[in-house]
Amino acid sequence: MGNLRSVEKAIESVGGQVVVTDDPDALLSADKIVLPGVGACGDALAELRRRGLTDALLSTIASGKPFLGICLGLQMLFEVSYEGGRHQGLGVIPGEVVRFPFASTAEGMAQPAAACAANDSGAEPERPTPAIAQQTGSVNSAVASSQRLKVPHMGWNRVRIVQRDCPLMQGIDDGTFFYFVHSYFVAPRDPAAVWLETEYGIPFCAAVWKDNLFATQFHPEKSQRQGLQMLRNFVEL
Repeated sequence: MGNLRSVEKAIESVGGQVVVTDDPDALLSADKIVLPGVGACGDALAELRRRGLTDALLSTIASGKPFLGICLGLQMLFEVSYEGGRHQGLGVIPGEVVRFPFASTAEGMAQPAAACAANDSGAEPERPTPAIAQQTGSVNSAVASSQRLKVPHMGWNRVRIVQRDCPLMQGIDDGTFFYFVHSYFVAPRDPAAVWLETEYGIPFCAAVWKDNLFATQFHPEKSQRQGLQMLRNFVEL
């Protein structure tokens, strides 16, 4: 589902041992599970079901093993996605996946899957300069002009820590920038599930955490030092 190789390389770089598999038995025997992905939520969910992976994923989450979802791996955990219709999700987290309400995709602009695939060669996105970082991190001031914002939300954005005791935040400051590529965002029904928040015209959930389950809308594998620190924290759980 798009970004497997970059996630694999990033986890290996922080000391993790990675097995890429679509074998349900391998999932059940793993110490930890990472579910990455880019593209359309409905297609990805259909592929999981076609390969017989749904029950294994749900069993590993229920067993208490550490689980990390990335981008599409976050969205598939929810009850329903409205991307390209209405699609039943895995139902682990109550809530839905909805589209940014203020803009349509600009003509000729890369879609999230294409954008991530183009950047999956191992090259990291360019870090924002201070001027760009200030603009990106101050989306509050741009809410009134949200009609000018484009979908997908693609680039660096600042996150706010909601659950400060999350073990994956060790060594990561509030206000840190992470790299996003997405057109839809998650809306958890339970505010207690929100681990990180950000803004892009509107505030939205950037990550969820509950017990052994962690999932991010952004791409830690493409977020340089701070993203690698988050993956290191997960590997060391």
